[in-house]
Amino acid sequence: MAQIGDLGIDLGTSNVLIYMKGTGIVLREPAVVAASRDTRKPIAIGADAYRMIGRTPGNMIVMRPLRNGTVMDFDLARMMLQYFINQVVGKRFFNRPRAILSLPTGVNDVEKRALISAMFDSGMRKTYLMDRSVAAALGVGLPFEKAYGTMIIDMGAGASDIAVLSRGQVAVSDCITIGGDYFNDAIIRFLRKKHNLLVGERTAEELKITIGSALPVTDDVSMEVTGRNLISGLPKTQTVFASEIYEALKTPVADLIEAIQGVLEHTPPQLINDVFDDGIILTGGAAALTHLSEAIYQVLHIPCGVADDPQTSVVMGCGRAAEELNALKHLLGDARSLAR
Repeated sequence: MAQIGDLGIDLGTSNVLIYMKGTGIVLREPAVVAASRDTRKPIAIGADAYRMIGRTPGNMIVMRPLRNGTVMDFDLARMMLQYFINQVVGKRFFNRPRAILSLPTGVNDVEKRALISAMFDSGMRKTYLMDRSVAAALGVGLPFEKAYGTMIIDMGAGASDIAVLSRGQVAVSDCITIGGDYFNDAIIRFLRKKHNLLVGERTAEELKITIGSALPVTDDVSMEVTGRNLISGLPKTQTVFASEIYEALKTPVADLIEAIQGVLEHTPPQLINDVFDDGIILTGGAAALTHLSEAIYQVLHIPCGVADDPQTSVVMGCGRAAEELNALKHLLGDARSLAR
């Protein structure tokens, strides 16, 4: 039987990523479940379920079990996690790997305990928990274990973790419900108000990715979208310009910058000096919004950059911990007390 390496798992709000020791990232799937509305039994999980969003009959639901950084449906979250682990590991109970798991910050201890139990049932020998900010910093290679202040912002779909790290620990932090979903909701509201057009989350996501910007645009490109006219109730195709999406995102981006400023105001002066010298690093899928780092710099006057592959930063940090478990165990939380 082939040896199964230890796993690093990023259980995110919008995507689940799994890293296997010695192999790299082996799974990247949407954190979406399609289930029967009556029995709550899963019908499809991952990419198959994502393709069903907005296309299901009334007796089915398609949802993300985690939203806004918390578990919205625990049973579906547990089944989804087990399904993805089994996709990677299979039923190999004679060769139980260990796992480093990073969860959304808003998950409470009861939910953590249940998810860790699901990990054991899926074939894990032992599960360690890793703080998302620490995992992201480790994934992008920040030297945060020194006596030096490092600021990192991990922006997921449902929430963003803002943290200043020093000596391998979180010195100051805040978790806010501003992320990719927050941006999408702002676009949906804007189109409803300006064009009487109702669009879904997937359309708003496409607009954000394709023509969205955190700063005023110089090239006002456009994109055609189809939704429902709220006056006639009929389908309607509307040309939407990049300048309009900027207007929709202007307030959410300002809310994010205000939250970053709030963390800086509670950061010790010496660490603040370090952050001003070295800047801020953005990770997470929502950090890919065009010109977001420049918008932060314009207000805070602190250098700001985006990780090369922001969506994989957390799982790469968990994966590095899996590769060097003995050397990096001091960065991990022991889940034994939760699993009892």
